[in-house]
Amino acid sequence: MGETGLLDTFERTEFVHEGKTRDVFRLGSGPPVLVLSEMPGITPAVVAFARKVVERGMTAVLPHLFGVPGSPPTPLVYAKALLPACVSKEFAAFATGGSAPVTRWLRALARRECEVADVGRCGVVGMCWTGGFSLAMAVEPVVVAPVMSQPSLPLPVTARHRRDLHASADEIEAVKQRARDGLCIMGLRFTNDALVPSERFAHLKELLGDAFIAVEIDSSPGNPHGIRPRAHSVLTEDLVDEPGHPTHEALERVLSFLTERLVSESR
Repeated sequence: MGETGLLDTFERTEFVHEGKTRDVFRLGSGPPVLVLSEMPGITPAVVAFARKVVERGMTAVLPHLFGVPGSPPTPLVYAKALLPACVSKEFAAFATGGSAPVTRWLRALARRECEVADVGRCGVVGMCWTGGFSLAMAVEPVVVAPVMSQPSLPLPVTARHRRDLHASADEIEAVKQRARDGLCIMGLRFTNDALVPSERFAHLKELLGDAFIAVEIDSSPGNPHGIRPRAHSVLTEDLVDEPGHPTHEALERVLSFLTERLVSESR
């Protein structure tokens, strides 16, 4: 656990699937929301977001995928997490036309968390490195509130990478069918974020139409809210949690999206 002790109040368990064991941190009660941490891991800002989920009557479930849980995103911590993840077959950071293999483990975790909570539905919030995982996980019937915050994989090195959604053709078709049946997917990005090109959101809109809820925040030079041009983390590091700020409004939209589909529907 990280030096900050921020996770001391979380229940820590292990989950095993297909021979892979990972730690899982859980806090709260009610329908589960898998909070998939951004690079470099379960940082204080990710934990802060998870606590906001708990405050809305849901269980925050944080699987440890990379990095040191609870550690702040210092350059050294970032480098130690990023380099192994870039070459890991589980994350497939540069691959197009398919999902990251780790999403199979995450789907199984989603099913397990629904069983633990004795509910039939859960949410998923992916961020940055894990942002696109929410799309691939949406093939799982229990996932009814998927959120893609700044989905950065595959890394946008070519025009093909810029449009790619880090999901297979079969997974995309399954999500399209679920969208026709009423599933909605939310996506968030800063407009000037080079890691999350506009082509990726345009592709999602082409495929899903109104079922894709795009939240795009102006980060162009000279934008009215003074958001830095290199802003990336909508719900965490670049969040200005003050009424009237577009990132605060984006946070509220995400929390309302989760609450409406998980808490309200379960009553």
